[in-house]
Amino acid sequence: MAPDGSFNDSLSDDESRPSIASNRLGPLTHHKKPEAGAPFNLIFVGAGNINFGSDEGPWDHSFRLENKLGPRLKVVAIIDPNEQVAQQRLDVKRSSFVEAAYRNTRICHSLEDFVTTMKDHERPHAFVVGSPAAFRGSTKQGRDFEMQVLKFFPKDTPAMFIEKPLSADTVPEALTVAKALVDSKAVVSVGYFLRYLRVVQTMRQIIEDNDLEVMAVNARYTCSYANIAKKAWWMKSKDCGPIVEQGTHFLDMYFGGDVDMDSVVAQALEWDEPAGQLSAVSVDEASIPEDDRIPRVTTASWKFETGAIGTFTHALVLQGYKYSCELDVLCDGYQLKLIDPYNAPELRVRTPNGDDEQVYRFDRDDPYASELGAWLDECDHGKAADDSAVADDDESYGILSSYEDAAKSYALSWAIRFASEANTQRFRKKEKKILSLDALKERK
Repeated sequence: MAPDGSFNDSLSDDESRPSIASNRLGPLTHHKKPEAGAPFNLIFVGAGNINFGSDEGPWDHSFRLENKLGPRLKVVAIIDPNEQVAQQRLDVKRSSFVEAAYRNTRICHSLEDFVTTMKDHERPHAFVVGSPAAFRGSTKQGRDFEMQVLKFFPKDTPAMFIEKPLSADTVPEALTVAKALVDSKAVVSVGYFLRYLRVVQTMRQIIEDNDLEVMAVNARYTCSYANIAKKAWWMKSKDCGPIVEQGTHFLDMYFGGDVDMDSVVAQALEWDEPAGQLSAVSVDEASIPEDDRIPRVTTASWKFETGAIGTFTHALVLQGYKYSCELDVLCDGYQLKLIDPYNAPELRVRTPNGDDEQVYRFDRDDPYASELGAWLDECDHGKAADDSAVADDDESYGILSSYEDAAKSYALSWAIRFASEANTQRFRKKEKKILSLDALKERK
């Protein structure tokens, strides 16, 4: 939470995520016209950029939901402790063509604040949770948004769309929440939007159609760090470090299946090592305690339960705006290369039929719209038959990132962080021992 008590200044990863579309309107112009139907009551949790957009990136859940639901959308509340920021968001919406969706929206400081004043016609069908990870994915008071929803709505629990990472708490806490959500049978989706890229789905289709067994998955995520001006991102105690907060997007896309967590090994280049000095950090890192500063490079490897091998390198190296990211999936006779998924997604495939690569690109691909559309379709398919369903899009894949599946990605990201920190401690103990021996020799 920000010093003023707001959610919006400390969103999960979205203010530091690279762009995936320069024109937010473009990818939506080919969508079907929203169908009329029963009102869809929705609550935004957090008045920040992930829910309401900014000039710095493509995220804006409200924009896409307005296009998908059309006249059905009724935003019954915005939950954010910072009433001023929430009011500013409302003022913008009420002065636009979507005024009807926000005409009766209330601003509430908490879920309890909303529930204790809720009228029957305001009962939510769904929550879009864009608050910081520190306020969700846990059973601890104040960090337990999902559990609060289950407490206040034990029957016919509203659907939830939850941003990643799932939590800033421990993996066991996140897994406890996952079990509770599964048991509730609520419709839940997590914002791992890269799964919805059409090039990523093409990769999966090629593997399935050719009955391929994945042998290795190699990924490289090179971050452009100089323009990340969010201090919490540079603090392990706040955003949990770059693997948990940012690299998780690539960890989540792994094609090898479940990971043998005991096999994870990792190394990190730390901030205080000679090779770890950065020249363009945009925050005052000296104001961050030394043990809370994030590593510069992390590399990891592991075994999938099938025996396949996974490797991942995340690096804070670049100083412009575009990130450099690639992912290779290797199978017998096949190499599938995902290139530049954030800026110009492209898939290059080499097959047993020849040495030349087949190239796949898809215009007007908006994975944010796809993930929200799939979630809304599932919400409506689970409603009463007399409610009109949201029109299916031609490219709908269904929900691709369930909470319990996302919890596995969360567990892997923490396993990598813990493994790298353990190796750092061993290296530093060894280094101190060498220095002590050198000092002893000098005294002799």
